[in-house]
Amino acid sequence: MLNRLKYIFITLFVTAMGQTAFAQVPARPTAPDTARMGRGSRTQSIDSVRKRQENQGDTIIYTSKFIKVTNERLLNDSTQIFPLDTGLTNFENYSPLYQPRTPYIHLGSTGLPMRTLLFEPAKTVGFDVGMHALDPYMIGPKDILYYRARVAYTNLSFYSGAFGNPNAEQIFRLVHTQNVKPNWNFTFNFNSTGSRGFYRRQNVSDLNAAIATWYESKSKRYNLLGNLFFNNVKAPESGAVTRDVFNVTDQPIFDKQQLETRLSSSYTNYRNNGFYLKQFYYVGRIDTLQNASKEVAKILPTQRIAHTLYYNVQKYRFVQNEPDNFKVFPDYFFNSTVSQDSLAVTNIRNDFSYSFYLRGKSVSFVKNEVKLDVGLTHDLFHFNQYIVDSLQQGTNLRNQVRKVQGSTNQNIKLNARFSYRFSDKVGLEGDFQQVVQGYNFGDYLYDAKLTLSGGEKAGRIVFGAYVQNNEAPLIYKNWISNHYVFRNTGIGKQQINNLSFNYVNEKLKLDLKAEYFLVSGYQYFQSQTANGIDAVPTQLGSTLNLLKVALGKRFDIGRWHFEDYFVYQRSDYQSTIRTPEFYNYANIYFTRTFFGVLNAAIGVNARYNTSYTAPNYAIGIGQFYNSTDINFLTYPVITPYIKGTLFRTNLFLMYDYANQGLQSNGYYTVNRYPMPDKLLKFGVSWTFYN
Repeated sequence: MLNRLKYIFITLFVTAMGQTAFAQVPARPTAPDTARMGRGSRTQSIDSVRKRQENQGDTIIYTSKFIKVTNERLLNDSTQIFPLDTGLTNFENYSPLYQPRTPYIHLGSTGLPMRTLLFEPAKTVGFDVGMHALDPYMIGPKDILYYRARVAYTNLSFYSGAFGNPNAEQIFRLVHTQNVKPNWNFTFNFNSTGSRGFYRRQNVSDLNAAIATWYESKSKRYNLLGNLFFNNVKAPESGAVTRDVFNVTDQPIFDKQQLETRLSSSYTNYRNNGFYLKQFYYVGRIDTLQNASKEVAKILPTQRIAHTLYYNVQKYRFVQNEPDNFKVFPDYFFNSTVSQDSLAVTNIRNDFSYSFYLRGKSVSFVKNEVKLDVGLTHDLFHFNQYIVDSLQQGTNLRNQVRKVQGSTNQNIKLNARFSYRFSDKVGLEGDFQQVVQGYNFGDYLYDAKLTLSGGEKAGRIVFGAYVQNNEAPLIYKNWISNHYVFRNTGIGKQQINNLSFNYVNEKLKLDLKAEYFLVSGYQYFQSQTANGIDAVPTQLGSTLNLLKVALGKRFDIGRWHFEDYFVYQRSDYQSTIRTPEFYNYANIYFTRTFFGVLNAAIGVNARYNTSYTAPNYAIGIGQFYNSTDINFLTYPVITPYIKGTLFRTNLFLMYDYANQGLQSNGYYTVNRYPMPDKLLKFGVSWTFYN
């Protein structure tokens, strides 16, 4: 299907470019021959020209300026919208695995299980299954964008391998939005990933779709955000190839698709579907804050009441229809050859909140403003877990799906947010969440920030601190599957204490952030034996200390631009968290406009991290765990590229990992799973306004 989409997409693109090129040449009006005109005829000619101009309709060229965008987080305090960004910034980093500031380790291709490369604990409170290996490939309420479109807007994107191995990675994305009324918008999102990868059993199949709406009353007091989302992510479980593919000393490898894998037909399937509806109403006086272009940038309420309804069904399924000849799994509990482990979780959440804002009458810039949000969240969730059991009937074995556990629970959480802006230079914020009853009783998150701004030249400083206390995820405490059973593991709560300092200067294009983490009861998976495959949930008995410093800087010299993002992190348990000490992303490029219409950038980027103890991957439970103490040599991954904008189309062509074979034949980030080979890739993002 993706191959057909690709060729249809390219054909339409070439056709439209030809039409667009001719459309950009305006017809030249024929000038009147004034030499042959007398005074009377000249007056008649002027009158006729004026009449034609008066009767002629206005010609409007629609651009991104007619589209405004926002998300739920930006609408939490006030109604604010921003212009649509159709630029080339970070356009070549389309994959969720290769975002410059959030790198991941993974199993070898987009769509396969992954984990963050750096230490980035999630700041969440409440019930958690603990299965997040495929989260970046899904779409949810927090990922939905809401639009105000004065004209219908459509964006088509396609990314693929160019030559040699075009099926190694294929991603298609569609966004369409339009207003059915000036204050009522609908948006449709569709994403498809059908990558084959470089090795056998890397053929992923991901589908995401979402329908979203944003309604705002004419009085600007009532807003409704709603969306329906659908995710079906299917990733093969190969168990890795059976031999080392980069340090080959015996037989050369000519076709990596023919290399034998430890599993041949097993796979993991995650489904995440749901409905989200948020309504809020402004009570009392409403203020408006304009931006430099005199457009209304923010609508500021003085009181607000809000309600959110969230209905979500998640299903996790692992299927193994083959014998374990290579000893991928530690053991079996119910069936020696077949596994069909599944977990279904249904969640219904209601959130109620009241917000109070106190500010002066002048809102040219907001100062001496107090905000207070208080609310209550009720979470009702039910889960069932199933396995396939082999039952003896005479001399025959019969497989039967059996429910092994199920439970209905709830959480009641109190929420409070506080902020006080002393002036346009000093601001204080606080966020408090506490589970007061239910399954996660005692969980909390207390977060505070102090912002000091010195103006455009001096920049701003943000001091931050938070403390978080979490119950262990379900998979750490109570899990039953064919190959892994964890009951009453004794894993207690994990507490994270964090202090941070952040300096941001937009004028200098500089941002610096230093963080200190103090973690008690750190939760992770580890093998019970040396070089073992029996991953079990474990809790660190000592306190873990970690220092993390991140520095981002951009230099612009004429047409030359250089960006660099550097991270240093060090822990007293570096072999436990298994992350590198240094990480760096560098990007240098040259920009120029060709032929007056093609805005282009030619550059090269490089990613590099120091060597670290690589984790293993536990098939069937989607967890990365500590086992073999192996460190892989690391080298930069260098990617030259060219990208440009032609009318309403963004394009790029890049040679990912172009230096393969110069310093190393390849690399690993997870034990036994080779990373992608070098590949010439192209991408196109096509925008329509109609």
